[in-house]
Amino acid sequence: MTVACLESLTFGLGRLVRAADLLGERLLLLTGDPAHYAYELDRLPAGALDVVVTDTFDMERTAGLLRRTPGLRGLISSTDTWTPAGAGLTERLGLPGLDPAVLRLTRDKAAVRNRLHDAGLTRGRAATGTGPGTPGLLIEEAGLPLVLKDTAGTGSQNVWLVRNEGELGAALAEASGRTLKGRLFAEPYFPGPVYSAETLTWDGRTRLLGVSSRLMSPEPHFREEITAFPVAFPAPRQTSLEHWLSRVLAAIGYTDRFAHVEFVLTADGPEVVEVNPRIGGALVGESMCRALGVNVYEAMVEAALGRRPRLMDTDLPGGPAAAFVLGYPAAPGVFAGVTGLDRLTGMPGTPAWYPVRRTGDLIEHLDDSRGYAGIVYAEAETAELATHRAVAAANVLRVRTVPAGREAPGG
Repeated sequence: MTVACLESLTFGLGRLVRAADLLGERLLLLTGDPAHYAYELDRLPAGALDVVVTDTFDMERTAGLLRRTPGLRGLISSTDTWTPAGAGLTERLGLPGLDPAVLRLTRDKAAVRNRLHDAGLTRGRAATGTGPGTPGLLIEEAGLPLVLKDTAGTGSQNVWLVRNEGELGAALAEASGRTLKGRLFAEPYFPGPVYSAETLTWDGRTRLLGVSSRLMSPEPHFREEITAFPVAFPAPRQTSLEHWLSRVLAAIGYTDRFAHVEFVLTADGPEVVEVNPRIGGALVGESMCRALGVNVYEAMVEAALGRRPRLMDTDLPGGPAAAFVLGYPAAPGVFAGVTGLDRLTGMPGTPAWYPVRRTGDLIEHLDDSRGYAGIVYAEAETAELATHRAVAAANVLRVRTVPAGREAPGG
């Protein structure tokens, strides 16, 4: 019996293979570029899963491959880019899956905000407009400061903080030269620390598995830099957040599977940034596995099979808290390696470097998550202490780039 993956997040494939094996399923990865998963694939035994290289943007071809897959019982689509395609494929092939309309809704940040506003779960609506009067209309509807962004954006790309009319004009001009995945809209800027709730929902009931911190770069950018899991909220606040998240997910019709809900904890309570219909990216999934003491990817496979995930009801044994720092170079250019990796040995928290980029890759953008070359991970008894250890480890490393057109030095 087979469970297929339509692409995957960069990390977590090994955990997913082990989860499928435990549940008696064979994992099939459909990908346009297996090198994207080199870190995970290099650490798996030969033949641990089936990998088919294909154009995963070609839905007819992908559907044909899946139809010819013997014993196909489920499809996992855990990335923002392929969420709508995965929803369409599960519907076409009659596989278990969430209502495609709900998944399409989650990929439209403006529609989600307006749905939540109608349900009384956010103070701000999305504002859109075209033509000569657009700046005034956006300011009138969203106020200042506001955030201008792509309705289907990922990785903090195409996001502008606008604090005055001059910045709005500049942002609109810059956005007009960008290729957006959706359309441009504005929403109020909610000040405060950013978090992401890691939830699992089944049959309309939501379990909050924990909250990750999201330490960001200074304004005006929204580059993610440091994450830790699980944040130690007081019990009443944790319970309140779980109830609020249940209402948020119910308002958009999200009845099943993992969700990664980014929110700001403002002075007046939580405000949603976006709802992602998947497990968290980067090393969030790995952090959850270690900190909760279970392989949470088993729930991903069970959900793909249409079964109630056991994680909904399991008492979690717990484990070490985790934190990780995204490693960005000081300047754009050709990635030339990382210095200081030998110094991680013996540092507290058993820090480790998880590579994302390969030597020779071009790194052009440093204002969003396209710019990091790898991740420094560390553990401790609490998320706060794990953050201190991860930052200390990251501080001994240097992500190196050389100007494009120059050969990267060896070593």
